[in-house]
Order: sequence, then structure tokens, then C-alpha cells
Amino acid sequence: MSQPLAETLRPNTLDEFVGQEHLVGKDSILRKLLANAGNGGRFPSLILWGAPGTGKTTLARIIATELGSTFHEFSAVNASTKEIQAVIPQNQALLTPVVFIDEIHRFNKAQQDKLLPHVERGDLIFIGATTENPSFEVIGPLLSRTRVLVLNQHSTGELEEILTRAVKHLGVKLDEDAHQFLVESSNGDARVLLNVLEIAAQLGSKKISLSTLESALQRRQLNFDLRGEEYYNVISALHKSIRGSDPDAALYWLARMLEAGQDPLYIARRLIRAAAEDIGMADPRALLVTNAAFEACDKIGMPECNVVLAEAVVYLAKAPKSNALYTGYAEAREDVGKYGNLPVPMHIRNAPTKLMKEIGYGKGYDYHHSEAGEKKAGVDYLPEKLKNKRYISSKKLP
Repeated sequence: MSQPLAETLRPNTLDEFVGQEHLVGKDSILRKLLANAGNGGRFPSLILWGAPGTGKTTLARIIATELGSTFHEFSAVNASTKEIQAVIPQNQALLTPVVFIDEIHRFNKAQQDKLLPHVERGDLIFIGATTENPSFEVIGPLLSRTRVLVLNQHSTGELEEILTRAVKHLGVKLDEDAHQFLVESSNGDARVLLNVLEIAAQLGSKKISLSTLESALQRRQLNFDLRGEEYYNVISALHKSIRGSDPDAALYWLARMLEAGQDPLYIARRLIRAAAEDIGMADPRALLVTNAAFEACDKIGMPECNVVLAEAVVYLAKAPKSNALYTGYAEAREDVGKYGNLPVPMHIRNAPTKLMKEIGYGKGYDYHHSEAGEKKAGVDYLPEKLKNKRYISSKKLP
């Protein structure tokens, strides 16, 4: 049985590797680490952090080959720590194996803890691969004993090079529009590119058209993990685009989330927050618009509510901006924490009973809407310790 195309074309040396020049190019960190190991130094344990299809597994295999070590590959999805410990040699004189654990972020804290003594003693060269930010997903002690190398998504040029190799290997030809579509729809993922090309080659003739590729791909795969770091990155991009008054960018990030399957009600809730945080009193109608958008999304759902959210996003982006409410509340909250339960001034306390009136509750207060109240100026409503404190500057209000 023949191997998948992605496996057949997998590079075996750093010179064959496409992309990640900052890691594998001339005078790069990996070449220096390998050269040091060749001169009797120790090769460190690594965590390879990058999006799918950027070459993490391939690099791990190449490293093992360059070191002349045995290579043991595991997936944290289904591997146990007992299986991993079984490949660690008891005899320290034996060659140190490279133990590669894909999706290391799926190991819980206890499982990661069990790796620590082996990494610390040098029983193995541990290489973990993850699509998630290791700062959040890998325990501190393990993180401190490894070098984190970041892999970037493949550029268009790098995907072009990989595609050229694949087309030559398969002996097929791509129409120009099919070629462009395949590169763009792969979203920097070389594995997606190769898998779709392979399926397309099996579906049709030696000349692959755009329609054949679309049939093979079915739907463009968006790199948007609904739980991972990219989830927060894209939401942050939407919020900051609104804050920066860029409706085009805001609309793009909205589409990125919706087309990847994000819950429209979650987006609507974030827009309500943005309306108060970044626009506030500069345009109070923004809060009405976003609340209406939430209700509309709740009623009609996707895909119909996409244009509702688009309207809200563009409105927010084009609206005047003020963070006076956001900063003002933050200062008030700080004073609450700093001073605790300061007493309410006596003159603005409610006095529903005779006793309360006798001891001074409400004394000197004139109803603001009465004639006496309208004439009275300089009433203090804050506690004595915060007298004359201003959380909202009149200059920040419309």
C-alpha cells in the first residue's frame, strides 16, 4: 500500500526543508545546536510551537536523524506515560533517544510532571509539538527545561515551492486558476495543500481544473480554533479594529469568526461591551444598536444574522470614540478597594423613620427637582474622604 503524498514528500534533511528559515537556514539556531551536539555537546529538549502543517513533526524526525538517535513518536491524544517511559533506556551508556510527543498540550499536569525527571536527567531528548501557546498549556517546570522554537505559517512562496515538487512527483498539471486557488485555500498549511492535491489527482485526469480542486477540498478550512490562542487573537483583532475606527478591518475579522463557526451571540456580547467601553457617551446609541443586534441574532441565528452583526460592527467602527466611562469606572473601583465602605454622607441618607430623622438622616437635603433644590449649589454626594473627586472629566463628555 502506497504512502500518503505528504509522507512520501516529507523532507529528510534540513537542506530539503522548505520554510522556517529562521530555524533551519544558514547560521540558524537548529544548525548551531546540531553542530554543537556533533562536537560532543548536549542537544537540548525542545518545544515546537506552530500552526498545523508547518513542519513540526518533520523537523523532529530530521533532528533525530542528524543526531543519529532512535526516534520514538507519540501523540498525547492516545499515548500513556507508561508507553513513553518504556522506550527510555535503563543503561545510561546507550544512545539517548529522541522522544517526540505531538499535541503535548493535551497532556494534563500530572502527565507532564512525569516527564520532568527524565528530561532533567537527560534520559531522553524530549521534543514536544503544539499548536497552542506553551505559556498557557505546558507546566512551568517543563517549560523551563526546554527551548521553545516558533514555527511560522508557510508563505505563499513556500507553498508554491512545495506544490511544484508535488505536481512533478504526481506527474500532473494544474490550471493556473486551480494552482492559485490551492495555494490560497491552504491557509499556510502544507499538509492541507498536499492532501487536497492528492485527492484531486485521484478524482480526475492528469490535468487538474479548479472545479476538481473545489470538489476535493469541499470547503476552505479556516485556521480558527474555537478554544485555542487564535480564538483570542481574532477576537482581539476585531475589538481593536473597532477601537481604531477601521470598519474594513473590523468587517474582515467578523467574517473570519463567523465563517469559522463562531457563535454569533458571543460576538454580539463582545460588541455590546465595545459599545460601552470604547464609544460610551460619545454616542450612547451604540449600546442600543449592539443590544438590538444581539436580540436579532438570538431570534434568527446564522446565516441570516451575519449582516446584522456586520451592521453593528461597522456602526461601532465609524462611531466617535470615548473611553471616559471605562477609565472612570476603573478609578471608582480602585477607590472602593482602597478605602473600603466609606460612610454615606448624612444629608443624602434616606430617613423613612422618625428616629432616623432625629439623628440627622437626610438633614439639609433639598429635593433636587424642587424650587429650593434647584437653587442649591455645591451639594456633596461623595463620601467626605473623596470630596471633590472627579472620575469623569467634563472634557471627555459630549
